[in-house]
Amino acid sequence: MKFSELGLAPELLKSIERMGFEEATPIQEQTIPLALEGKDVIGQAQTGTGKTAAFGLAMLQKIDPSNRVVQGLVISPTRELAIQTQEELYSLSRDKKAKVQVVYGGADIGRQIRSLKDQPHIVVGTPGRMLDLIKRKVLKLNHIETLVLDEADEMLNMGFIDDIESIIKETPSARQTLLFSATMPNEIKRIGVQFMQNPEHVQIKTKTLSSSLIDQYFVKCKDFEKFDLMTRLFDVQTPELAIVFCRTKRRVDEIAKGLEMRGYRAEGIHGDLSQQKRMSVLKGFKSGRVDILVATDVAARGLDVSGVTHVYNYDIPQDPESYVHRIGRTGRAGKEGISITFITRNEMGYLRTIEDLTRKKMTALRPPTSEEAYEGQVKAAMEQIGEIIDKNGLDRYEKAAADLLETYTPEDLVAAFLKTIVKDPNEVPVKITPERPLPNKSFKGNNKGGGRGHYKGKGGKNYGDRRGGRRDNRRNSKKDQRFDNKRGDRRNNGNGKRDFTIRQK
Repeated sequence: MKFSELGLAPELLKSIERMGFEEATPIQEQTIPLALEGKDVIGQAQTGTGKTAAFGLAMLQKIDPSNRVVQGLVISPTRELAIQTQEELYSLSRDKKAKVQVVYGGADIGRQIRSLKDQPHIVVGTPGRMLDLIKRKVLKLNHIETLVLDEADEMLNMGFIDDIESIIKETPSARQTLLFSATMPNEIKRIGVQFMQNPEHVQIKTKTLSSSLIDQYFVKCKDFEKFDLMTRLFDVQTPELAIVFCRTKRRVDEIAKGLEMRGYRAEGIHGDLSQQKRMSVLKGFKSGRVDILVATDVAARGLDVSGVTHVYNYDIPQDPESYVHRIGRTGRAGKEGISITFITRNEMGYLRTIEDLTRKKMTALRPPTSEEAYEGQVKAAMEQIGEIIDKNGLDRYEKAAADLLETYTPEDLVAAFLKTIVKDPNEVPVKITPERPLPNKSFKGNNKGGGRGHYKGKGGKNYGDRRGGRRDNRRNSKKDQRFDNKRGDRRNNGNGKRDFTIRQK
């Protein structure tokens, strides 16, 4: 389902389009309509399935930008997740003009107090720092319309349950509550019963890889390097049928055109094409007239083509289940398949989330050199020439060939023929418009600290007790400055009995 079908306001749809997203993930598709109706929702899905946009879009729809009070509150288990959530909400709210502030322990509380006095519409933060600011009467929650509990099971594991209940009691009873959790232990169910009004429980079943025959690789590179690296891989791997997945329609068009310029038989497909054009492209791909199909997730949904040998993720998907869907196009009917994902440095968190979901590590792949790619092209060209000769039908060209042989050597003529087939990247430059990268995603290490409320983030660093210590003040001062929403922007740039209704997908 596309975001445009969910009943979202035009200004939110504009921000979504700018971020390059077309189709809602399962958790977004199931929870956003319920939340827009004003219902309390419990969303159960794995980390990285698009939960931030699921609650963020529903919350932003209700925000009144002209009313300078805190209308939305998001409680997160860690400072990394809080910062990431604030960043994504900021991007989603750019056209809505909603102001989002993040607060967390281990950073200068004075700066956060000054930012809160500037009256943000949404506050995202960790429980310990939120309680501190509430007790100082700086964070006032009497106008909260939407309360979000993100990664509730993680907050439970970290010992935050008492703090969460204390914060909830400071909010109006008439609020809407959205709770998201990967698992549903009894303590989380108790929150649903005690603090939510007839919540609807949306449970998204995790997809798993149906085939172990898919070899999964990743290439770490910069965005502008992706196209040339991918074409080198084409030249060396010589895929029989390949699908290239891109995040946006513009990128599909540019890459398909660039591949054609380089001599590959490629066509693009996305949601803006007419049904007739889409059917024509798919027919060409199934018949072998097209070797490489460049597609968005939307266009490739339901695509069933046998014989796909390679899947290239030009852009890593934000939703890890989309990754499972993408690479499931290959490795079918007992045949082996290969998937290669191009990834930039700040997207490594998404890669780790995908690995957690698939329970399979991707292998780092060294991209071919330009010389190796050239050798691959020459080899393919020689095979193509052999096929032309085998087909025969060359009689009408023999006189012209004899005339040429009087002037040129056979080696010169064959070399000239090869040159017309082999495309030198330096002679056919292709420029792909840069896309805005995905929000930087933190990923969690194993909590082996043994203490209550400890969290290990990137690189396994222990960030201390759950309320944050002063030892992080200097390290976080610059980061805090970056996400300070003072003056309305981020610098440098987001009772009675209750029951449950179970919805599964």
